[in-house]
Amino acid sequence: MSLEFSAEAQKKIAALCERYPSKKPVVLAALHLAQKEFGHLSDEALQLVGHTLDLPYAHVFGVATFYTMFRREPGGKTTIRVCTNISCMLRGGYDVLAAFESKLGLTKGQSNKDFGLVEEECIAACANAPAVVCGTKYFLDVEPAQVEEIIRYLREHPHPESEVV
Repeated sequence: MSLEFSAEAQKKIAALCERYPSKKPVVLAALHLAQKEFGHLSDEALQLVGHTLDLPYAHVFGVATFYTMFRREPGGKTTIRVCTNISCMLRGGYDVLAAFESKLGLTKGQSNKDFGLVEEECIAACANAPAVVCGTKYFLDVEPAQVEEIIRYLREHPHPESEVV
């Protein structure tokens, strides 16, 4: 195996392993760290997570493919997730998605070197629909006219931290 976690990631994983009676609860955090370090979750990255946590590859693969926040293929530096679940749909979520597709020249599920665009089932922001999430930054009550401004913000902040706008 040629992939290795950084020393910082190894420390984080070790600290998490000490907090739980088994290593299964650490899988999500380890997958997030792997994706952050390697850009996406290749088979080799999944094997590394399994090896690090002493868990079967099948378990790690199952978790990685169940959750939509994990990428199995290389994508843009910044993934934009547009919710189209019922609350967002009723308040214009598909119009917001169409505006992102138009401004980025992508269709949902596609990526370029800067952005990946994902239609998301739910991002748990129903009270402020339609909503968009990028990293841990939420954009709430989004209107199609705001999409260009959001893209400009994300170009300036490609790895947005937790903050609600």
